Amino acid sequence: MTILLDRPETSVRSPAPARRPAARPAAEHRDVFIDALRVFGISVVVLEHWSMPLLSYDGTRITAGNALSAPGVWVLTWIIQVMPLVFFAGGAANSISFGRFTGGPAAWPAIRLRRLAWPVLALAAVWIPLPHVLLSMGVPVQPVELGARLVGQLLWFLAVYVIAVVVTPLMVRAHERYGWLVPAALTAAAAATDAVRFASGQEWLGYPNIVFVWLAVHQAGVMYAAGRLTRPALLAVGGFGAAALLVAYGPYPGSMIGMPGAGMSNMAPPSLALLAVAAGQVGLVNLLRPWIVRLPWRRVLGWASPRMMTIYLWHMPALVIVTGVVVVGAGVGTPAPGGAAWLAGWPLWLGLLGMVLYGLLRCFARFERVPALPYGKAGWTGTLISAGLVGAGLLTLTVRGFATGLAPVLAVLAIVGGLLLTVPSADS
Repeated sequence: MTILLDRPETSVRSPAPARRPAARPAAEHRDVFIDALRVFGISVVVLEHWSMPLLSYDGTRITAGNALSAPGVWVLTWIIQVMPLVFFAGGAANSISFGRFTGGPAAWPAIRLRRLAWPVLALAAVWIPLPHVLLSMGVPVQPVELGARLVGQLLWFLAVYVIAVVVTPLMVRAHERYGWLVPAALTAAAAATDAVRFASGQEWLGYPNIVFVWLAVHQAGVMYAAGRLTRPALLAVGGFGAAALLVAYGPYPGSMIGMPGAGMSNMAPPSLALLAVAAGQVGLVNLLRPWIVRLPWRRVLGWASPRMMTIYLWHMPALVIVTGVVVVGAGVGTPAPGGAAWLAGWPLWLGLLGMVLYGLLRCFARFERVPALPYGKAGWTGTLISAGLVGAGLLTLTVRGFATGLAPVLAVLAIVGGLLLTVPSADS
């Protein structure tokens, strides 16, 4: 997924020794630590999204609350907000993959873009017509529109990741030349962006941090792949300590997950406080790396790795399906968290969701294998245009979802165009 560590390209060369942590054998083709982080990260994302909603239905409208909005629970978000670990694992995976790739530098991001965007087309093939079908069957408008929008919202990650994929060759070269100065500069840019955001009172001025914050975390993965994260304890203490100071004395909320009704969010747009927590998380998991790699991961990773994009894309449709049957169809709302009813029903709720997701995986995991279409020879011009089209399509689906209207159709056409577009050029 590019949250995902993709399967290795067929044509590889041994990466330069400077790009690999000394603790890893030179002949190893996969880093169990990075694979385990992305499986852990996606598992936590799924568990969060399935457990957080407090749902009720009054016959025409679904009302959705957030279990993590309870007082004091925000502390948990410093651990369970795992998207920083996903970007960190992606940075390491991209750096290692690019170091092994023998083709032209423009061909590598083109291949990654295809792997990133192709599975989205299967999601779109179902969800473009589905709202129309449900409305024609008499399902109330609000639940249909809400479900269709929720399915698209999680594509924000893929939209941002398109940027990370395209700039990976540049960021790897920048690390080789400037080292720690690269994430330091990105952190300084994130701090300056937040300063402008808060001084002006305009939230939209914070959105450049989508690039600065997430690329800084991605760059930490590049540094890991080069063996340069040598003081994880300092990174963990410094990151979590800085986050605590920013929350205690700055304008930042404590939660690292956006909450209903909150005045501001550390996630949308991402903030300096989120970047500090990300640094703490990266330091912590690297401290735990010797223990993590000794766990019996082989069977879990062997099953999950080829399916991670499908799990990410289809876990929200699974939630929509179960909500439609249980909450809308049977009129059974979710109880308040922590009580006896919640403790008794939560395993059943997760079991139902797991069964539905398993069925969806059986149907759609095959779309993680990109078909061998006649793409042509990728040059930088074609790759950049392709990335622009794919990113624009994913961003449109993030904002509009798959709700009825022309926007989702145009978004999917943009993604298809980006996937098929190749423009041979002299620099390819």
